[in-house]
Amino acid sequence: MADPSTYRPRPGEIPTDPGVYRFRDKDGRVIYVGKAKNLRQRLSSYFQDISALHHRTARMVRTGASVEWTVVTTEVEALQLEYAWIKEFDPRFNVKYRDDKSYPYLAVTMADEFPRAMVMRGAKKKGTRYFGPYAHAWAIRETLDLAMRVFPMRTCTTGVFKRAGQVGRPCLLGYIDKCSAPCVGRVDAAHHRDIAEDFCDFMAGNSGRFLGRLTTDMRQAAAELDFERAARLRDDIGALERVLEKSAVVLPDATDADVFGLAEDELEVAVQLFHVRGGRVRGQRGWVAERDAETTPDVVEHLLLQVYGDESGEGVPREVLVPVLPDDEEAVSGWLSGLKGSRVQVRVPQRGDKRTLMETVARNASQSLARHKVTRAGDLTTRSQALQQLQETLGLEDAPLRIECFDISHVQGTQVVGSMVVFEDGLPRKSEYRRFIVRGDENGVSDDTAAMHEVLTRRFRRGRKEAEEHERDVAEGRERPTRFAYQPNLVVVDGGLPQVNAAARALEEVGVVDVAVVGLAKRLEEVWVPGEDYPLVLPRTSEGLYLLQRLRDEAHRFAITFHRQRRSKAMTASALDGVPGLGEKRRQALLKRFGSVKRIREATVDELADVPGIGPALAAVVAAELGSADPGTPAVDPATGEVIGD
Repeated sequence: MADPSTYRPRPGEIPTDPGVYRFRDKDGRVIYVGKAKNLRQRLSSYFQDISALHHRTARMVRTGASVEWTVVTTEVEALQLEYAWIKEFDPRFNVKYRDDKSYPYLAVTMADEFPRAMVMRGAKKKGTRYFGPYAHAWAIRETLDLAMRVFPMRTCTTGVFKRAGQVGRPCLLGYIDKCSAPCVGRVDAAHHRDIAEDFCDFMAGNSGRFLGRLTTDMRQAAAELDFERAARLRDDIGALERVLEKSAVVLPDATDADVFGLAEDELEVAVQLFHVRGGRVRGQRGWVAERDAETTPDVVEHLLLQVYGDESGEGVPREVLVPVLPDDEEAVSGWLSGLKGSRVQVRVPQRGDKRTLMETVARNASQSLARHKVTRAGDLTTRSQALQQLQETLGLEDAPLRIECFDISHVQGTQVVGSMVVFEDGLPRKSEYRRFIVRGDENGVSDDTAAMHEVLTRRFRRGRKEAEEHERDVAEGRERPTRFAYQPNLVVVDGGLPQVNAAARALEEVGVVDVAVVGLAKRLEEVWVPGEDYPLVLPRTSEGLYLLQRLRDEAHRFAITFHRQRRSKAMTASALDGVPGLGEKRRQALLKRFGSVKRIREATVDELADVPGIGPALAAVVAAELGSADPGTPAVDPATGEVIGD
């Protein structure tokens, strides 16, 4: 990798105007595109002390070999040029969003002489109005089937439309009044376009006008004793109401907004987008992207560029709700307002219904990321590839079919615990997970490396003992369950070189020589090997690295859960817990009578003995254990309950 100082431009060469910059690698390929209000200030931030940069940014500037820039007049122009260059060059360090599915839309081809309603996927076309996206194509067809009772517009293909005109006979939908049959001249082009525009208005959220009009017509028909027409209008109202029932009201006042939710980790980001029109969720989309040199505000900015870059003004709502504002929020808002032709707000909801909806979208994003990781981890080919990569990278004789990962958890050296998780054939084997309470030295003190050494020593010493006992049991024809007898092919510890060396020392002291040890450092995702001065750096797209990260994260989760349980138990421990002879029911009886430990401590022996289930001897023990304030309380031997002295 290159040293950034070798291609750093002189500060005086960089203008202070807004513009767009491109980093290129040694082969001249564009690896990153960004924009800035002040090019000099932004580019200078990339060439500061490399250790001060985020590890993704540091990797990008090390990969680069040159940087160039283009000056523009406004921030909105910079945004547009950045979007164009990202599409043109597809830089590797810019976030690349990919749909987790190809979403269908309900499309109305308003550019045609006789507009057609249809299911459409793929790139959007000019002159076509889109509604959705929908989760399934059948949901669009069901919506159309209900809505065509009231809005009988064309849904047939061009070939069917022309053929019906040639023979002078409409299709079945024309005969059952679900199409106005413009193909045979029942309505002219202007009338059919009015039907299509009304349908678009209804789907865009202006539903109250149509329902109100139909209700008025139904009542008028009933008043005129035209019950057949009234019944038909009643059924039309029911059809439209069923269309509306398919999308719940989530925001009041017929709000039009797009709501984005993010869930991210060090490597990937999942995005969910809810389209709200007329206060109702009209569609949902999702992406999963690999993260690289971009911060969360950058992710949000480029997400908005991708979602709205190819949209017509009709596709941009009045509000765009995001979890984090982009760095150049004013420029993004100005760009969106220019697309729409009216003001567009980009903001973070703070309270109320919009905040609640944002949390719902974020939960969907978290579940999407979890599903993506499970799907990726569950694929047999991918798991085999990951194990093979680890075998080759670490120089192992065989693929590590059993891997154990260890982590330590504590708060400032208190309640120190360790965890051991087991992956077999690339999948977690939760029945083999183990937890350790770290004892520490003679004073109960233990740092991370000492705790790791203790946990590994206890695990493998116990494993060797169980293995020997298992061999004797098999020879004698009996078998007992074991907890640590199966030895791993690879041990992974959460940490850097100190933790790795401590783990290797523990295995050496126990006499285990055929188990490889590595550590995964979280800051730069480096793989450390005992005795090596420099770590191994696996490619970000490596399935082997992904497997190690899953192991590390699972061990961390397991350790944190155990630590929280012990900490919670320690914080809720009562002074009554250690009193001899005082069980759970008697403790509850004392607390019910006196209300608190403080008042129990202030009570006399006679008052304590008056509680059901507490006799004089036990009352004396309780008073002695709690240090009763009663000066007449005799001393009691807590072990026997014997009263000492008068």
